[in-house]
Amino acid sequence: TPGFARMPSNVFCVLGCSVCCKSSWNQLQDLCRLAKLSCPALGISKRNLYDFEVEYLCDYKKIREQEYYLVKWRGYPESESTWEPRQNLKCVRILKQFHKDLERELVRRRHRSKPPRHLDPSLASYLVQKAKQRRALQLWEQELNAKRNHLGRITVENEVDLDGPPRAFVYINEYRVGEGITLNQVAVGCECKDCLWAPAGGCCPGASLHKFAYNDQGQVRLRAGLPIYECNSRCRCGYDCPNRVVQKGIRYNLCIFRTDDGRGWGVRTLEKIRKNSFVMEYVGEIITSEEAERRGQIYDRQGATYLFDLDYVEDVYTVDAAYYGNISHFVNHSCDPNLQVYNVFIDNLDERLPRIAFFATRTIWAGEELTFDYNMQVDPVDMESTRMDSNFGLAVLPGSPKKRVRIECKCGTESCRKYLF
Repeated sequence: TPGFARMPSNVFCVLGCSVCCKSSWNQLQDLCRLAKLSCPALGISKRNLYDFEVEYLCDYKKIREQEYYLVKWRGYPESESTWEPRQNLKCVRILKQFHKDLERELVRRRHRSKPPRHLDPSLASYLVQKAKQRRALQLWEQELNAKRNHLGRITVENEVDLDGPPRAFVYINEYRVGEGITLNQVAVGCECKDCLWAPAGGCCPGASLHKFAYNDQGQVRLRAGLPIYECNSRCRCGYDCPNRVVQKGIRYNLCIFRTDDGRGWGVRTLEKIRKNSFVMEYVGEIITSEEAERRGQIYDRQGATYLFDLDYVEDVYTVDAAYYGNISHFVNHSCDPNLQVYNVFIDNLDERLPRIAFFATRTIWAGEELTFDYNMQVDPVDMESTRMDSNFGLAVLPGSPKKRVRIECKCGTESCRKYLF
C-alpha cells in the first residue's frame, strides 16, 4: 500500500514523487486514518489506526444511568459527529472542561448546578461555541509564544464571555518605525570592565550626564521622571552587564485574560514581581504627532485608542499600539497603578524617541492584574523630571490636538478619579 515517508526540509515522498508539504503533522495523520493507511513515519500503525482524536464535545445526555456525549472528531466535519458512551472516551481533560463550562453556564442561567439528563439546544449551542473559542484562544496563545523573543511565556484565558482573539493585531517585540521616521544607531559605547562597580567615565549614564539606573539586582533606583541610559551594542560589557535590563525583555510569565467588569482584556502576572523590577515595554508603531492626530479621530469613533505620546523633551512622535504591539497592548488603566513609566535610551539616543518601560511600583503578587495610569503625571521636582508627562491618548477629540474626551473610569480603586481624563 503506498504511504508517506518523511524526508528532509519538510518534503514528503509519495510513490517516488517529492513535494513540499504544506499540511500540518496532524492533518497528515488524519489523512492516513481517512484512507486507512499505516505510516510509521507519522506514527500511524495498524494498532492505532482506528484511534480517533476528540476535538471537542458538542452535547450530553443520560439514558438510564449511562452517559453519552456527542463527539466532534478532529479531522472530520461536524456532520460526522457521533454519540459515544462515556467509557469509550479517554479524553479526561476535555471531559472535565466540558462539565466545568456546563456547570458555570447553568449557574449563570440560574438553573440547578446538577447536569440535566438532556441539554436544551441553546445550552448545547453555547458549549460548542465555548469549545471553538477555547481552541481559537489556544491557537492564538501558540502564535504569541512563537513570535515573542523574550523569556516570559504568555498564556490566554477567557472565562467571562465568548470573545475570541482580537482581530487585526500583530505581536511585535520592538518598535515598528513608521513612514518618514529614522532611528539613528548609537555611534559609541562604554569601555567599562564592570559597569556597576567600576564605571569608566561614568559608563553610558555618566557619558550622558545622568545617574546609573539600577542596583545589583536589576531594580531601578531612580525616581520617576529621570531617564535611564543602558549599555548598548557598541559597549565592551557583555549580556550579563547590570546596566542591561530593559533590553533583555519580559522575564515574567504573564496571562492575557478577559475581565469580568467590562474593561475588555487585561494582563496579570503568574509569578511574584519585586518592587522596582522591570516588567515590560510599551511597544508599537512610531508615528508622527500629525499622523497620531489623524488616527486619533478614527479611534475616537471606535471608542478607544492606544496612542502613547513620546513627549520626553518635545511632542513630535507617538507610539500607536492599536495594530502592532506586544502584551502591553492589553494592560488596563488604574488610578492606583502598580506599574510606573520610565523613558529608556539604549541604541538610539534621540531624546525625542525614548523607549517606554514599565517598572513595578511595589511588590506584585502572582495572580494580580498589572495596570498603569493612562494620565500619569510626575511631580516637578526639577527641570529634568518635568520632561516626563506620560499622556496615554484615549479617544482624542477631532480637531483638538491632545484634548481628551471625558471618559468614565472603571478601575474600581478607592482613589479612583471617576474619569480617565
